[in-house]
Amino acid sequence: MILEALGSALLGFALAWAAAHRLPHRLPARNLVLSTGAVGAVIGSFVTHMALGAGHAPGTLVGAVAISAALLSLLIRPSRGLRRRSATA
Repeated sequence: MILEALGSALLGFALAWAAAHRLPHRLPARNLVLSTGAVGAVIGSFVTHMALGAGHAPGTLVGAVAISAALLSLLIRPSRGLRRRSATA
């Protein structure tokens, strides 16, 4: 389980680094993004490990990346360039 947690933290960090590199204008500070990705993946690893049980390492890593991506998506701010108005305004 320790290796699953370490692997999921590395995967979450890599996912957060890719998001911070790709969308720097729509995300907050890089430190927050990187720590959210890693911590979200570790929490996702624990939750998925509890749900699936021992012996399902690939499934645990997939669940960790999914929860990390979900938490990172909560950090994304709307773009500043596109301002749309509703039809009634």
